[in-house]
Amino acid sequence: MQRLLSQWFDRPLRRILSFFLMFCIGAIGVSCTATSPNTSSQASPTSSPLARSETSNTETLDVAVIPWQSPEEQEAKLQPLADYLEQKMNRSVNFQVAKDYATAVDLLVEDKVEMAYLAALTYIKSHERNASIEPLVLPIDETTGRPWYTSVIVAGANKKIESLQDLKGKRFAFVSPSSTSGFLMPLNAMRAEGIDPTRDFASIRYPGSHDKAEIALAKGEFDAIADDKASFLRAQVAGTLPAANYKIIWESEPIPTPPIVINTSKFTAGEIAQLQQALIDAPVGVVDVSGAKSAGYTLAKDADFDPIREIYKRLKSITIAEK
Repeated sequence: MQRLLSQWFDRPLRRILSFFLMFCIGAIGVSCTATSPNTSSQASPTSSPLARSETSNTETLDVAVIPWQSPEEQEAKLQPLADYLEQKMNRSVNFQVAKDYATAVDLLVEDKVEMAYLAALTYIKSHERNASIEPLVLPIDETTGRPWYTSVIVAGANKKIESLQDLKGKRFAFVSPSSTSGFLMPLNAMRAEGIDPTRDFASIRYPGSHDKAEIALAKGEFDAIADDKASFLRAQVAGTLPAANYKIIWESEPIPTPPIVINTSKFTAGEIAQLQQALIDAPVGVVDVSGAKSAGYTLAKDADFDPIREIYKRLKSITIAEK
């Protein structure tokens, strides 16, 4: 009898305890659900790249630029494009002319800028290190009317240099080891003719930009330099390299014009489309990275750089040191 009474009292007690336990668990669950979104919303702006890109229109768009001319001159020429993009994108734009080609690549790859004006070779190197970096547009060269330009080798008219073979024993300047027109393309042509600059040239230097190489040639520091054709023609017009005293002794096949590239992880799809359209709609005459006036921009894709990429793969193990 006592056992029956005990069982009868135990059943309600177990029901009460079970109900109480379920209530406590439910209350804890509701509490966690209510506080969880607030916690994640506080963390997301600093931890999520997507959250950063969604609010990026309130932040400065930082753009690295490879040095083509003196920083002051290049920045002044790029200012109209900065003003135009600020108006179209509704955010401030800051162009930074890097001290050298490698620094421009590092700034982009290391997430210190969101966009960059590079050359074909520096784009290839940056994409190799960070697959999120993609070309956005190519400037249309005003001279050719197409999104390409050419590399040239310029020599003093009195130096008895008529061909690549005549460069042997001469003082030569490349622009930079990361320059497409100022290094990669001329080196490719030299190698095709069995010329080894380290062995065959009297001296080798890297002034660091096209205008510095042109000025050094004009001062008589070199017998010949690698350059891009548009820069050389501007130097002729400016009187730095008069046509009577300097001539082109070699010219490359077409090279894609210096692309505007972005780190796609820093932008939403909508922002990329907006930026691309703004550049395509840019007024004729807005300068590109080289300081040349462009005839507008056209869409770019990674495959546009495959011919240059193949040359780079073939020559990337070759180092040409100054001497």
